[in-house]
Amino acid sequence: MHIVWDESRQPQALGRGRRLAAAVALCAAGLSLTGSAQAETMEERLRTQLRSTTQQLQQLQSEQAQVNAAKAAAEAQRDAAQKELEALRGQLAKAKGQADKLAEQQGAVMESAQAQVAASHAQLGKFKGAYDELLALSRAKETERVALARTLAQRDEQVKTCVTKNREMYEAGKEILNAYERISTGGILAMKQPFAGSARVKFEEQAQEYGDKLYDAQVSAAPAAAAATPTAQP
Repeated sequence: MHIVWDESRQPQALGRGRRLAAAVALCAAGLSLTGSAQAETMEERLRTQLRSTTQQLQQLQSEQAQVNAAKAAAEAQRDAAQKELEALRGQLAKAKGQADKLAEQQGAVMESAQAQVAASHAQLGKFKGAYDELLALSRAKETERVALARTLAQRDEQVKTCVTKNREMYEAGKEILNAYERISTGGILAMKQPFAGSARVKFEEQAQEYGDKLYDAQVSAAPAAAAATPTAQP
């Protein structure tokens, strides 16, 4: 196959080549611009993603620091609570020991109190028995005192009666003595005469009167005997 070169067509071919070169150049320039734009877009995306990743990392680090701080605080609180729990256990054991000791002391005090109450009841029974005896003795003594007071009153009356009777007997004795002093020897002889009846009657009447006075002046033995009778004890 032979190619025939046509010089008339050379300018057209040159124009076409130039236009093709220009088009290729434009395409190359376009491709270059497109690649540069795409490269810048990818870089921005990477930078944005890097910034986002950095922010997330910083946030995660901050959260991790907070978690570590919270963990440290929780561990400190746990340790403090453990120490407080141990202290409370010690206090509880001490309080339990004191409570047991107090319970023993209370039991001893209760036993002592019960023994004292029993002794007090026994002593109270003795006191009550002694009181009953003293009360019975007091009542008996009161009865005896009343009886003695009554007897004393009766004897006082008897003494008064005796004093009165003694006075009357003394007066009667004085009258008898005066009467005997007034009797003369002639009167005595006259009373011995057989016909001196009136004088004798008068003398006998006077003697009877003096005898009655002496009899009335006697103290009766019945009240004295009644007063001398012992009072029956209850």
